[in-house]
Amino acid sequence: MNLATTLPTLLATAWLLPLLSFVVILFFGPRLGKHGEKGAWVATAAIVGSCILSVISLGQWISTPQVLSAHGESAHSAANVEPNESTAGEGKSALEKNEVEKSGEEAHHDAPPRYFTGEWYTLGQFGTLKTTIGYYIDSLTVGMFAMVTFIASLIHFYAIGYMHDELHDVEDHEVHLSSGHHLKRPGRFPRFFQYLSLFCFSMLGLVIAGNIAMVFVFWELVGICSYFLIGFYVERKSASTAANKAFIVNRVGDFGMIIGLMALWGALGTFSFGDQQDASGDPQRTAQGDVAEPGIFSLVRKPINHYALETPDGMVKFGARDEVAAMTLADLPHDSAAQRALDVKIAARVPDWRHDPQHHYGYWLLIVAGLGIFCGCVGKSAQFPLHVWLPDAMEGPTPVSALVHSATMVAAGVYLVGRFYPVFAPEVLYVIAWIGAITLMLAATIAITATDIKRVLAYSTVSQLGFMMFALGIGGWVAGLFHLITHAFFKSLLFMCSGSVIHACHTNEMPKMGGLRKKMPYTAYTMLVGCLAIAGAPIIPFLFGFSGYHSKDSIIEQSLAFRDANPNSPWATVLLVICCVGAAFTAFYMFRLWYMTFWGEPRDHHIYDHAHESPKIMYVPLVILAVFATAIGWGTKQFGVEALLEQSRPAGLMLKQKGQFMTDLTYPNAHEYHAYATRATTIALLVATAGFLVATLFYGVRIFSAEKVKTSLNPIYQLLRHKWYFDELYNWIFIQPVMFIARRIYDFDKRFIDGLINGLAGAVRLVSSVDDLIDRFLVDGIVNLVAGWTHSFGLALRGAQTGRLRQYVMFIVVGTVGLFVLISFFLKSTLAAP
Repeated sequence: MNLATTLPTLLATAWLLPLLSFVVILFFGPRLGKHGEKGAWVATAAIVGSCILSVISLGQWISTPQVLSAHGESAHSAANVEPNESTAGEGKSALEKNEVEKSGEEAHHDAPPRYFTGEWYTLGQFGTLKTTIGYYIDSLTVGMFAMVTFIASLIHFYAIGYMHDELHDVEDHEVHLSSGHHLKRPGRFPRFFQYLSLFCFSMLGLVIAGNIAMVFVFWELVGICSYFLIGFYVERKSASTAANKAFIVNRVGDFGMIIGLMALWGALGTFSFGDQQDASGDPQRTAQGDVAEPGIFSLVRKPINHYALETPDGMVKFGARDEVAAMTLADLPHDSAAQRALDVKIAARVPDWRHDPQHHYGYWLLIVAGLGIFCGCVGKSAQFPLHVWLPDAMEGPTPVSALVHSATMVAAGVYLVGRFYPVFAPEVLYVIAWIGAITLMLAATIAITATDIKRVLAYSTVSQLGFMMFALGIGGWVAGLFHLITHAFFKSLLFMCSGSVIHACHTNEMPKMGGLRKKMPYTAYTMLVGCLAIAGAPIIPFLFGFSGYHSKDSIIEQSLAFRDANPNSPWATVLLVICCVGAAFTAFYMFRLWYMTFWGEPRDHHIYDHAHESPKIMYVPLVILAVFATAIGWGTKQFGVEALLEQSRPAGLMLKQKGQFMTDLTYPNAHEYHAYATRATTIALLVATAGFLVATLFYGVRIFSAEKVKTSLNPIYQLLRHKWYFDELYNWIFIQPVMFIARRIYDFDKRFIDGLINGLAGAVRLVSSVDDLIDRFLVDGIVNLVAGWTHSFGLALRGAQTGRLRQYVMFIVVGTVGLFVLISFFLKSTLAAP
């Protein structure tokens, strides 16, 4: 089986099925059964089909072992290469072969990942830059496809039950009309699933994209889909405001992303991630053995340098543009041969410029490109300071929240950081680590005071995304993406459980709940599994536990390794402390949520009496997700999510990395963190247990009173209750100044511009009135006078027309005689003249 041709076909089909569903529902939705009911099944069938194809692709990937060549490179065409074949020297330059032989064992252990890349369609070519619809497939791609489609499939089934009210006319009790009545509108059942299909198509397109430009296109499409879904109840001001907020805040991050794209375009001349391959999955090479169309990853991490990060030639030349200009002026090439000679001369100087210890030519541009791309990720994954949109996204229907907060939009930012990881300089990674650390702590502190069940989970999402970014920022590529996968399962479970609670109680407020485990056992205990998973609870300590137990342990292991790699930096210790405290807060606010919702006695008997378990189509997906939330983190070094991700770990991470501007900054070997496994597990158990015990004492057995603590620490409580006043701060810094300027512009327009225009209009009216008088009395008077004369003369001539034949004959005779007399007189006068 040739994976180079099979996987693109399978995943392309899986990607396009939701698009087909979107088109069918768009054109035929209202005719798909009564009220478009069958549109939901069209969308569900499409995403289930995508899930099946994705799982098949994952199975094929896992069942085909990764074959390493003698020089340490991954054999891209492993599926059709026998294990005893060696392609060690094919197509390599002598220098590269020599370097590979010298590097030997190190290169073998840090081989580049196996991947397949290609183009489906070329959109256009602008010089050396080619924009295409293409693919980049590795183990991360197939894993993300399987995760996204599986969770989306369960959410589709869940949504069929949750959105049943949209099958008929809806009376929205949250929208009050001026007449005093509630809004009544037609149901939008098929439209909801239409949006879901487009959302899934956009996310899968982002995952399979073979170049950063294609990523950006689907990045924006994911954003517009989230706008549609968050604002699904568009008549509610809160929903429309939340949709606008999400859209606008993400555009702020995308502005930085565009800067990063331009830096890459200008310096590298390509947007492609990997080297262009042939049909068998091997890189296309020139006659000299060089890669014909190298991708971004090859340009920044070359085999000859053991895949260590280096500034690409294009960026070096840009940084040394003054030196290049000086050489050009000195040589003044006038023909192609001279130009080629000059190019060779400039290329020979690039290594000297690249390793210049004083100027670091082009390195700053590499940092700009990395920070620019990360800005887009900050917006999409709701990182500080653009985290404010995600909690408000809960205004959409709960299935939307489950999808947005787990497997699609917010996952896109973390995914892109992981995908673009080989290009990030150590200084950029350090920024990512701090942004993640601030985010995880900030959101966790807000979650401990929230009373809206979906808001608790929303800030939990922000905090967990901070954990992922933090892990990636300190060098934990596998740890960060491992937590992304596990989080997708337990967070979708938690949101769907919250939706089940809201569906039963018709309120989001946890203080009005309590004791619901008796009425809703499936929801209560599957949500308990989700709480245990996100808290990182063990089943058998130091052996295995719920999914979050394994991924959070990996993050703490990486934190310990990073701290020891930077022993002279107190900030590395601060990052470790933030990680541990954040993990304790996670356990606290999640069990606070569970106790307030399901434990104890009912606090509102009216709500409790009307509460009921959700229908089967809603709670069966919860049970399935509970199983995966428990076991998705299990595995060995050869099998499991962590092992799957290891196959895509970027080359070069087995080397210690140091910053060029921050020379004291050191990133450890990618596998050094395994040495901290026991210490990390111990720390994780202690902090999770501490959070669980505090929540139990306050909200379970109620030995301590949360109300007394809230009263005694009221200033802090108010700070956290108002979300650190970020919304108010942004309103004061950004919104109010813009509104003030807008009002001043409005006043200027109203008073000056409109006044000037109105004055000119008045002047025109005055002139036109004077002109009207001139026209009526002078122009029309003269014309009318001439017309009167003409009319009178015509009347006089009409008197001669009597109609009598004798009179006409007499006029002719008289006229003829008169004419004869005049002619005779004229001739006589003429002849008599001298």
